[in-house]
Amino acid sequence: MNSTAMVDVRKVIKVFKNAAGEFTVLKGVDLTIERGQFVSIVGKSGSGKSTLLNMFTGIDHPTSGHVIVNGTDLYTGMNESGRSLWRGKNLGIVFQFFQLLPMLSLLENVMLPMDYADMYDFDERPKRALELLTLVGLETQANKLPLAVSTGQQQLAAIARALATNPPLLVADEPTGNLDSRSADTIIRLFEQLVAEGKTVVMVTHDPSLTERTTRNIIISDGELIDESVALALPLLKHRQMLKVTQKAQRLTFTPGQPIMRRDQHVETFFIISRGEVDIVLEGKNNQDFTVSKLMPGQYFGEVELIRGGKAIASVRASGESQVELLALTREDFHDLLKESPITEEAIARTVQHRLDENKSGDQRGWRFWPFG
Repeated sequence: MNSTAMVDVRKVIKVFKNAAGEFTVLKGVDLTIERGQFVSIVGKSGSGKSTLLNMFTGIDHPTSGHVIVNGTDLYTGMNESGRSLWRGKNLGIVFQFFQLLPMLSLLENVMLPMDYADMYDFDERPKRALELLTLVGLETQANKLPLAVSTGQQQLAAIARALATNPPLLVADEPTGNLDSRSADTIIRLFEQLVAEGKTVVMVTHDPSLTERTTRNIIISDGELIDESVALALPLLKHRQMLKVTQKAQRLTFTPGQPIMRRDQHVETFFIISRGEVDIVLEGKNNQDFTVSKLMPGQYFGEVELIRGGKAIASVRASGESQVELLALTREDFHDLLKESPITEEAIARTVQHRLDENKSGDQRGWRFWPFG
């Protein structure tokens, strides 16, 4: 078990059965979300993102695999009533359609989880609920029914309710899907504030403008997670193309200081950095090697030689103090990828030209420079 993780999903498979047969929605998903992260989960309709979210909440259960949230294995040795009680104390859920009880005031709606989980003294609950409504800017609306306030205010009240038992994890399924842009911005700023205060927020969304504001973006396609470094390195690919790269790439590991590519070596591989750093090593006038740059996760190298031909005229080696993990595509798979995505081919071609221009500039300064992506 990862003791630092808020969510630890291991080899989760989810199969739905109906009259038409079986349909596998999640296909052996592995995922770790650390405490204090603001995470977005995106994917096309039917990709499995809401099903994955339901694994975290205990609302649904996996066909196989383990889901460990805040140190508790939700589906091993725990029945439905146990999960329900656990959920009330450890998890706040924000739904797209608010799910406020229409006959209760906003204050009473926020108090409900406290009553269910039997948290806080009875006389303290109204004060606690009002504090939460104040946090989301609804203190003057506390005694109104949900239908008497705007949709944006209803969602803010739903967030206050999700925070009622002070859970460490907040899960939101399309929380801004029915809101205007101003109200959506208010919601996201509130999430950012909660993360800054130490909570973990996991949000399913279709909105690219929202994923830009999360600290981590997880993409799911056809029930499988796309490697996050692939999404960073090749953002113009379609999700199915990103998944294809994820599936085809070979995983390689290098220890600190270990050579990855040597000068004058024929290049037959396109590399994406998944974890760690690599050094780009150049040769100066006096044959003295020095590190001119570092590449980080989500960056790539090897594309210049694969596109323009020739040997590597610099070395690449693993850097830092921990292992470096790379995704490696063969020359054939790399060129097939470019054929499938002309927009990606154009973007990489611009990178190649930029690095070749830098190479010429390096030659004028007496460097033997190797362009990289």
